[in-house]
Amino acid sequence: MLKNITIGSLGFSSGLPYILIFSTLGVWLADIGVDLSLIGFFAWIVLTYSLKFLWAPMIDNFSIPFLNRLGFRKSWILFSQILIVLCLLLLSIINPLDSLYFFAFIAFLVAFSGSIQDIAIDAFRIELAELSQQGNLAASYQFGYRMAILVSSSFALIFASDYGWSLTYQLMAFLMLIGVVGILICPERINSSLKKLTLQNSIFLPLKDFISRFGLYFASFLLMIIATYRLTDIVMGPMASPFYLEKGYTLKEIGYVVKVVAVIASILGFFLGGILVKRLGVKITLIIGALLVLVTNLSFSAIALLDKDLSLLGLVVGADSLAAGVVGTANITFLTSLVSKQYTAVQYALLTSFMMLPGKIFSGFSGLIANYFKSIQGTEYGWMLFFIFTSFLTIPSIILLLYYRKREHQ
Repeated sequence: MLKNITIGSLGFSSGLPYILIFSTLGVWLADIGVDLSLIGFFAWIVLTYSLKFLWAPMIDNFSIPFLNRLGFRKSWILFSQILIVLCLLLLSIINPLDSLYFFAFIAFLVAFSGSIQDIAIDAFRIELAELSQQGNLAASYQFGYRMAILVSSSFALIFASDYGWSLTYQLMAFLMLIGVVGILICPERINSSLKKLTLQNSIFLPLKDFISRFGLYFASFLLMIIATYRLTDIVMGPMASPFYLEKGYTLKEIGYVVKVVAVIASILGFFLGGILVKRLGVKITLIIGALLVLVTNLSFSAIALLDKDLSLLGLVVGADSLAAGVVGTANITFLTSLVSKQYTAVQYALLTSFMMLPGKIFSGFSGLIANYFKSIQGTEYGWMLFFIFTSFLTIPSIILLLYYRKREHQ
């Protein structure tokens, strides 16, 4: 029980800075009139999460002085949490219209610190329990993560509409203490299998281990699945809130209905994903999740053509978030099953980087793509084409997963 509480609180502290930079920051910028293309480029700030394998070896090799008295992994988690709090406070006092570049730089520091925190948390979670318990821990982590989404998106939008963005981000910095308390209450489990790496071979050995366990061909095939599986929601993500605002929904309407429905549905999706993984296996669940994402994302193209309807939008967002929840639990379980405990932090960081990097690079152009479709077909049909385009990004992963299942059966 204590492990689940701790991992849940760490999921919260992991999700809070990511959503504040990846999603809520876009609403802030759209709300004050920043161009859609620039908002899309801000998605590149969170590329730090996709490139974290570059600094993951440092987290496997070293600890933070003084803080390491609390634990090897804990020192990095606490260090990154402190940096996130300080940067969020600094972000809250900057006017993006007056100092957009400096604003972007501080947002980058939040994302960079968040990526360090994620590396350490993933290693802490994987080392905390055996593989048979990882499904429950993944569900707890995702529950905390989705609660962070509820707070950093829904509650933040409602709060910002009444008290402004500056005070909102100061409050978010204070809520990071939930993760601080969580990591302090649970003892760290020492990983005796962890190999200390030199900086020269810190990437080579984990990759060599991964390839040796699966073979070059099959390892490459697995990486292709990982790289394409989350393309749709990652590319569509930065444009969701600007789309809602452009359709005439207010910050409070988005906060009260859209974001709340999304979080509740995604939480149900996480536990549904856990049930499906246990009963059908992770591969079937991955296929089901991908098909659900394809169908629900296509539903947004219909929303683009219709007049403002908060109930209908909430229904579509709820279905999409349920699908994302199933995908989240299945994907974490899948990635965890591929990691060797000899290279916990580095290998998991490498796999998540392969998962995020293509989508993050692509998502930086999401604003340009949306503007292009709008320029040739008008606002409503332009958004429709944008959502159809992002939906079709799911198809490659479905084809790969079907072949993966067929190959394993043979």
